[in-house]
Amino acid sequence: MTTSAQTLPLIKEPERLESRLAEIPPEPGVYMMRDRSDRIIYIGKSRKLRSRVRSYFRESQKLSERIATMVRQVTEIEFIVTDTEAEALALEANLIKQHQPYFNVLLKDDKKYPYVCITWSEDYPRIYITRKRQLGKEKDKYYGPYTDSHLLREILRLCKRIFPLRQRPQPLFKDRPCLNYDIGRCPGVCQLLISPEEYRKTVQKVAMVFQGRSSELIDILTEQMHKQAEALNFEAAARIRDQIAGLKSLNADQKVSLPDDTVSRDAIAASADAQHACIQLFQIRAGQLVGRLAFIAEVPPLSSSPQAGESEGGLMGAILQRVLEEHYQTADAVEIPTEILVQHELPDTEILADVLTQRKGRKVTIVAPQRQTKAELIEMVERNAQYELQRLQKLGDRNQQAMQDLAAILDLPDLPHRIEGYDISHIQGSNAVASQVVFVNGISAKQHYRHYKIKNPTVTTGHSDDFASLAEVICRRFRKYAENPQLSRIGNPDWPDLIMIDGGKGQLSAVVAVLQQMNLLEDLRVISLAKRREEIFLPGESEPLSTESEQPGVQLLRRLRDEAHRFAVSFHRQQRSDKLKRSRLDEIPGLGHYRQKQLLGHFRSVDYIRQATPAQIAEVPGIGSRLAQEIYDYFHPA
Repeated sequence: MTTSAQTLPLIKEPERLESRLAEIPPEPGVYMMRDRSDRIIYIGKSRKLRSRVRSYFRESQKLSERIATMVRQVTEIEFIVTDTEAEALALEANLIKQHQPYFNVLLKDDKKYPYVCITWSEDYPRIYITRKRQLGKEKDKYYGPYTDSHLLREILRLCKRIFPLRQRPQPLFKDRPCLNYDIGRCPGVCQLLISPEEYRKTVQKVAMVFQGRSSELIDILTEQMHKQAEALNFEAAARIRDQIAGLKSLNADQKVSLPDDTVSRDAIAASADAQHACIQLFQIRAGQLVGRLAFIAEVPPLSSSPQAGESEGGLMGAILQRVLEEHYQTADAVEIPTEILVQHELPDTEILADVLTQRKGRKVTIVAPQRQTKAELIEMVERNAQYELQRLQKLGDRNQQAMQDLAAILDLPDLPHRIEGYDISHIQGSNAVASQVVFVNGISAKQHYRHYKIKNPTVTTGHSDDFASLAEVICRRFRKYAENPQLSRIGNPDWPDLIMIDGGKGQLSAVVAVLQQMNLLEDLRVISLAKRREEIFLPGESEPLSTESEQPGVQLLRRLRDEAHRFAVSFHRQQRSDKLKRSRLDEIPGLGHYRQKQLLGHFRSVDYIRQATPAQIAEVPGIGSRLAQEIYDYFHPA
């Protein structure tokens, strides 16, 4: 769909507006508001599309300044009808993630809060902690994000002691299990000594811990223990007894005083400033606080304006609703509580409550308590959200101060919101690699990190050239802009405000020369930071800038430089390790990189390949009997 630049907003064309509203059916679904540039600026849902959308354009309807501003920009309305309100809720969430509308409440993809992932898509599921939520495999389950990473790791460590789980990502031995199997910590997954069905039953017990169902799990295990004891299987009963004791120790000090400790409930509250809202969600099961989750949302524009006319409760309610919809979207029915306590009334309480009720199969209520114990619980959650907001503000103030100081040092026209750092790593020219790390607003943005393998043929073992290597990396990084000068740079999130090179005048001069050749030097600000005295060099200057090593701006550059160095060294070690693994295989004629990878993936090490028979080698995909015999003959010369 393409909208003409001359199209007027709908409120200025009453006939077209009325015609468009009449086309919208009174059914559940999702509506999308577009502006004159055809961008989606707002997405919403409703159980009755026609009445909800019409309400935005009624003169009698009191709108907040934020929503009123949005309405004044709407030139087109689109809608998608769904069969149920649940489908509308899920569709709205997916569309908001996809289009990131300007006037919607948006959750930040914050990397500092960890999740627990259980890979149910695999025959033998893995359980691990991650700070990045991948949505590629629908069967995999993520629990979190959790506020206390140390406590989360301790819980996972105890789970691995309580239940026999796979302890290592890769087998230690090819033909036998390791010591963890002998002491009962691992069921022998690496040697397939347990079936996938039995192992998944064990993992399901661990999942119950992260679902907040520890009490239910203890009841199940207690019943199993009694059955084993009655059957005179005392060793099995003792193992289950120890598991029960371990589970009870997990939540020993997590008691929360509530009048009814038989009801499972979640309590959610937020604290916000002009830019961000910090949200805390407490998961309480049988009177115990079993989980404390954290979210960060971007406060919609204009909401902090004194004349906004939008109540704090209305804005916070919209934020809380967005968080709850996101949180429960992938939750299992058993994870949904029967009661949700909210700090403020939600805009669409009935829709969310009905959807959750259908999914759980039991009545789910959403209430904003005003007095007594439940209100005190919400106040406690809000205090925790305030502390988290203060911590976020302190971190933001420190980074803001560092960027302001750096801008003053370098005489930059604006704050350097995106800074890129580059470094080279090698050992006397061997396995030469480079790193590109990115800081956005003073914080590392690892999703933008890049590795480079140096392709310069003159950089070989025994002959290094950091100047040429840096020039090559910068050329590869900005080649598309040199080849296509029409590419937008202003407002482009991929375009850096500042480039920092790890090195002195020589490294900086090499980068400046290549940028001049690409006609990009005038558009890019580049500096170098020398290691010895933390000196900052500018292009064309023989002397470093006069700075103090403890200045906030210099400290920011040091953090960037250290991160670039760490990232480059880790990649270099990985490349060197891979080369060492393949060094002997490289000498076998007809065995290319792909087949080497297949062999190492099957046998895990060159030593195991040496011990294998031709028939065992031929079992590897891509390795025929003839090549298998050649590999065997190489390791066993006549």
